[in-house]
Amino acid sequence: MSNALAEAEKIGGERTLEDSGSQRPEIFERPKGWRRIYYHPVLQVSLLGLVCFMCPGMFNALSGLGGGGQVKSTDQANASSALYATFAFFGFFSGTINNVLGPRLTLMLGTWGYSLYIASFLAVNIKPNAGDFVVVSGAVLGVCAALLWTAQGSLMMAYPTEAQKGTFIGIFWAIFNLGGVVGSAVALGQNFNSTAGSVGNGTYIGFLILTLIGVFIPLFMANPDKIIRTDGTRVVQVRHPSWKAEFFSLFIALKTDPWIVLLFPMFFASNYFYTWQFNDYNGAIFTIRARGLNNFVYWTSQIFGSLFIGYFILDRNQVRRRVRAFVGWTLVFAMVFVVHIWAYFYQRTYTRETVSPATDIDIFAKSYPAHVWLMIFYGLLDSMWQTFAYWLMGAMSNDLAKLAVFTGFYKSIQSCGAAGVWRADGVGLPYMNIFISTWVLTAAGMLFAFPMVYFRVKDHTEDEDEGL
Repeated sequence: MSNALAEAEKIGGERTLEDSGSQRPEIFERPKGWRRIYYHPVLQVSLLGLVCFMCPGMFNALSGLGGGGQVKSTDQANASSALYATFAFFGFFSGTINNVLGPRLTLMLGTWGYSLYIASFLAVNIKPNAGDFVVVSGAVLGVCAALLWTAQGSLMMAYPTEAQKGTFIGIFWAIFNLGGVVGSAVALGQNFNSTAGSVGNGTYIGFLILTLIGVFIPLFMANPDKIIRTDGTRVVQVRHPSWKAEFFSLFIALKTDPWIVLLFPMFFASNYFYTWQFNDYNGAIFTIRARGLNNFVYWTSQIFGSLFIGYFILDRNQVRRRVRAFVGWTLVFAMVFVVHIWAYFYQRTYTRETVSPATDIDIFAKSYPAHVWLMIFYGLLDSMWQTFAYWLMGAMSNDLAKLAVFTGFYKSIQSCGAAGVWRADGVGLPYMNIFISTWVLTAAGMLFAFPMVYFRVKDHTEDEDEGL
């Protein structure tokens, strides 16, 4: 850890004060002793990643199994639709709540919904007629997730210096996705010899315990106003605005920085593709242990994808930030077509009517290696997509309050897309229809983002771009 902290300080110090803008920022002395480690931005973003390791990480491991690990995916698809519908609504106001309550309390309020959601699947395993409980818990989780992800996004983008944002996003994304990796490994190990179509109670109980641990981790995090970045600048000052002023900030953000609108299609598609990947591919044509292994490699590849684009591309300080933005956009856009052209040749071989447990692909089948590599590339695309989206928002401002509003927009619009496609899956829309719509929306999201990258991303964040 000490080496990582030293390296982060080295990276953060590469820019001079004169390069950061026309107004010289106030520089603070970094704390000494154990406080230097505790209040270091790298440690705090790591703790933030650990919160998401325990809660959204376990949710991802469960979702990645297809149908929440159940034989029939209807309850999970309807619960996901309810989840993202409430997420979409509350996401627009979660930035406001985060600014008023503070990120630590917002994180804690957001974590407990994941425990409730996983407990609902345990209830279904015990009592099969408890499907309504799953849907209700999904709706509650949507409210909690809006709070958690808004607090997470604002902190993750505010802790680093401008030269570190891609690296910090990569650090967070790697720790967060370790949750999916560990959860998938647990599910795979416990169900490796299972001939049933759903996971056992032990898997759900293990996930539930981990999410409950995640509820208490925010208690050990530092308040952001006590954090000093590696270049000596303070993250944020204490703000106590009125609720009315905070609600106005949603509309002020759109008025003062309208370029964010061009990212809305990218936001819309950013969770849309999970439905086909998890339910209509992994959940549709694989055995339960193959689903578990697919899930494991999917989340593992996310770690490498986020670190690759975050550290080696978006934070390559020898290259101007605008150039890095164009390179990142090109890589993600190319990956969209690589994985979807590949997936199309698989999707055209099956439909909802032709899939059955008797035809599921097992890990020992000859066709399995090629199919699992597609899951790996989908994991790379997802991590690169999300990291690039966060990096673009971070390039627009360094102000915690403004980033909270941007993240609220991101998660709300993202959830609108997810709610619609999960409902489409729940009512049995053909797999091919969902797949084609996913391909079109991801390509369109990148095309709409290009003018914003070209006109809005600057080599350094200017003073007028900072606050609301």
